[in-house]
Amino acid sequence: MASVPANAVRLARHAAIACAILSIFYVIAQLFEWLGLLGSDGGPMATSTALGLALLLTPSLLLGSAFLILMAAFHQATAPELRVWSQVALAFATVYATLISLVYFTQLTFVGPRLATGDGAGIEPFLFIPYRSFLFAVDLLGYTMMSLATLFAAFALPEARARIARYAMIANGLIAPFLAFQMYRPSLIWGGALWALTFPTAMIALARLMRRDGA
Repeated sequence: MASVPANAVRLARHAAIACAILSIFYVIAQLFEWLGLLGSDGGPMATSTALGLALLLTPSLLLGSAFLILMAAFHQATAPELRVWSQVALAFATVYATLISLVYFTQLTFVGPRLATGDGAGIEPFLFIPYRSFLFAVDLLGYTMMSLATLFAAFALPEARARIARYAMIANGLIAPFLAFQMYRPSLIWGGALWALTFPTAMIALARLMRRDGA
C-alpha cells in the first residue's frame, strides 16, 4: 500500500480501530444480555428491555458508520490492480450500513423510549424479537452483507504482507451462511456467534497492517 494516498491509509487505520472497539463493546453487552443481567430472561431467544436495546444497539449503530468509512478508505488505499475486490466490498458494506442503521435507529429512537415508559401500544410491528420479527430478519441480512464485505476485502490485501488480516477477514466472511439462514434454523446462531472472535480480530489485524504501512 506504499503507492496509495497516505490519508486513505490513515483513515482506514482509525476506522478499523473504531470498528474493533465498538464490536468489543457490543460483544460484552451481548454476553451480559444472554446472562440475563440487562433485565431480559437471558439467552439468545430473549427479547431485550429498553436498557438492553440501548447498550446493545448504540455501539452497533455506530459500528455501521465506522465500517462503511473503513471500507471507503480501504478501497482508496488498495492497489489499483486489486480494487475490483475492494469495490465489491464497499458495495456490500453500503448495503450493510443502510440496513442495520434503519433497524437500530428505529429501535433506539422509537421502540426503546416507548418500552421504557411502558407505552407499547401500536409498536408491535417494530419490535426487535429474535426469530419472530421483520426487523430481526433485516438485521441478519445486514450482517450477512458485512460478512461478504470482509470476504471480498480480504482478496484486496497483498497476500505476502497481510496473512493474518487476510485470513481473519476470510474467516469472518465464511460465517455468512450461519447468519443468512438463522431465521430457518435458529441453532445456526452458535456458528454466527463466531463473529465475536473473527470480526474484532480482523479489525485489529487490519489496523496493525495499516500502521505498519506507515500511516
